[in-house]
Amino acid sequence: MLEDEAEKVYTDMKLALNHKVYSRKSLLIQLPTFEKKLEEIHEEIGNYNTFYFLYAARISKHELIGNYQKIIAITTETEKAWQEDKINKKRFDKRFNNYMSVYAHLQCRQAREGLELAEGYFKDFHHSSGNWFYFLETYLLLAIHAKQYGQAVQLLQQARKNPYYSKQRPAAQQRWELYEAYVQFVRPEQSVLKMRHFTQLVQMVPDYSRDKQGYNVAILILQFLYFMQQRDIEGLLARLEGLRKYEQRHLRDPATLRSQLFFRLLVLIVKENFKPEACEKKGQPLLERLLAAPLPGQAYGEIEIIPYEDLWELTLDMLRQLAADDVAAEHASRNRV
Repeated sequence: MLEDEAEKVYTDMKLALNHKVYSRKSLLIQLPTFEKKLEEIHEEIGNYNTFYFLYAARISKHELIGNYQKIIAITTETEKAWQEDKINKKRFDKRFNNYMSVYAHLQCRQAREGLELAEGYFKDFHHSSGNWFYFLETYLLLAIHAKQYGQAVQLLQQARKNPYYSKQRPAAQQRWELYEAYVQFVRPEQSVLKMRHFTQLVQMVPDYSRDKQGYNVAILILQFLYFMQQRDIEGLLARLEGLRKYEQRHLRDPATLRSQLFFRLLVLIVKENFKPEACEKKGQPLLERLLAAPLPGQAYGEIEIIPYEDLWELTLDMLRQLAADDVAAEHASRNRV
C-alpha cells in the first residue's frame, strides 16, 4: 500500500535524523530521494498522512542544508492553507509550524520579524509542556539576536520560574545556564545570574559538550572572552590552545567557516597584544569574510548564541574598556608619585 510505503520512507528519515551530526551529514545525500518518493505518493493519494510526511521531509531537508528562507516560505504557505481549511485542523498541530517559522527567522537573521511572531505564538504553548521550553529557547535567542537584552532577561526569569524547569533533562538545564552566562556577559547589570555562579559556570565544560556537537564553540568562545576580561593570561592562553585544537579537529568542513573565522579573530587579539585599534583594523578582512559567509545548516551542529558579527563588536568594546582602564590606572599611579 502506497501510504504504508510513505510512512516507511518518513520513518527511515526520522531515524537517521536522530543520530549525531556525522550521520546527519550523510543523510543529506539521501534526502532528495526521500522527498521525491514522498512527492510521487502524495500526488497519487493526496490524503492527510501523505501531506504530513512530505511536509515534514521538506522541513527537515531545508533545515539540514541551512535553507531557512525556504522554511519560512513553507511554513507561511502551510499557515495560509490551514486558515483556508485546506488542512485537517484536528490532526495538524499548528504549533510545530509556528515553531519552525520563528526558528527559521532566527536562522535567517530576521530576528525582529521572528521576535514579533514569537510574542504572538508563545501563548499557544502550555507551561507544563516540554515544547514550552523548546519554543522559549528560540524566543530567547530571537530577543538576544535582536539586541533586546532586557527582554532576554525577562524570558530567562520566566523559564526559571516555571515549576517544571527542574524536571527538564540535565542537558536542557545546562543550555539555559549557558544562555544566562552569555546574557550576563553582555549585560551584567541586567542579568539575574550572580557573578559567583557565572564565574563557576564559565570555567567548567558542561557534560553536553562531550558529544562534540551543538554548543562546544559557544562554550569555548565564552571561556576565552571571560579570561580576557579578567586579564587572566594563563587561563586565556590555555583557552586559546583549546580553540586551536578544536578548530583543527572539528572545524575542517567548509560549512563551519563562520566559526573558523571567529576563532581567527580571537587569535588575532592575542597576536596584537589586546590593542583595540590594531585588532579592529587587522580584523576587518576577517570580519568582511564573516559577513559574507553563508549560514550553516543544522547538519553542522553549532549554535551562535550571539551572532559572531555582534559578538566581535562587543569584544572590541571590551578591549577598548580594558585599554581605558589601563590608561586611568597609569594616570592615577603617576598622580600618586
